[in-house]
Amino acid sequence: MLDANFWQDKSSAQKTIKEKKLHENLINSYENSIKKLSELNDLYQLAKDENNKSIINETLQNLKNLKLEVKKNETKCFLSNESDSLDCYIEIHAGAGGTESQDWAEMLRRMYMKWSSNKKFKSQIVHEHKGDEAGIKSTTIKIEGDYIYGWLKSESGIHRLVRISPFDSGARRHTSFASVWVYPIVDDNIDIEVLEKDLRIDTYRSSGAGGQHVNTTDSAVRITHIPTKIVVQCQNERSQHKNKETCMNMLKARLYDFEIKKKEQESKNLESTKSEIGWGHQIRSYVLHPYRLVKDNRTNYESSNPDKVLDGAIDDFLESSLYKIND
Repeated sequence: MLDANFWQDKSSAQKTIKEKKLHENLINSYENSIKKLSELNDLYQLAKDENNKSIINETLQNLKNLKLEVKKNETKCFLSNESDSLDCYIEIHAGAGGTESQDWAEMLRRMYMKWSSNKKFKSQIVHEHKGDEAGIKSTTIKIEGDYIYGWLKSESGIHRLVRISPFDSGARRHTSFASVWVYPIVDDNIDIEVLEKDLRIDTYRSSGAGGQHVNTTDSAVRITHIPTKIVVQCQNERSQHKNKETCMNMLKARLYDFEIKKKEQESKNLESTKSEIGWGHQIRSYVLHPYRLVKDNRTNYESSNPDKVLDGAIDDFLESSLYKIND
């Protein structure tokens, strides 16, 4: 029975419903798996008695598929931290190397947005700084859906690309780097105090697409949080007021993430964890030449199909990282 005041706090109600949905899906999936296992066991015994090798092989393959399904549900059980159920922002910054790295940053942005689309999640570009010739210097995207931050939180770090450069007339091999930072979107249940005196707010003209109005008015907003030196910016809307509101939400999310990281650091030994959570840590390599391989440097999980990975098929990497986090 719901509390009489349950729907008065809309944000809290939505969070509770999201958690309820995850738990119900896990319970239903568990019960279905038990039923499937029983049916496959009966079918296997019957096929064995009749020496029907075709049915035996089919049953064994179905058992393998069931095992993979159970493993995926086991992974979802790891999404139990307070912030795991939240939506998230992803910031991507091109490393040194000009056009090469800027193109790589755009490829990563496409990868995450394709992953979001494949999952039927909602994504949008909040801010983007285009490259001089191609690609992007930086971007911030917002992704909304079930347990988004929990799934993507391990993507923060340095991503490395090795390929034959499409921008080099000599067709030489180049190595490019881009940094990815994932942080949760704070909901109304989490109180983050932001003092006006701690902020520096700047407005400037948008450099992105949007028509004449966007480019001729100071609609873009940049907010600097002076104590932490955190900077957020938004040029997604034509309205300066809406961009400022988005910036404030992003700032609260960054400050929340800042506090989470600080608490995590205090609870661990600095030296033993430095290589695992350091911002400068290279977490994954995408090699397109001289061989084709994507390898996660933390879990050693790898794929020999980089095109598929760059097209958004990163679930196996995300799941292996969740297992690593919860070891």
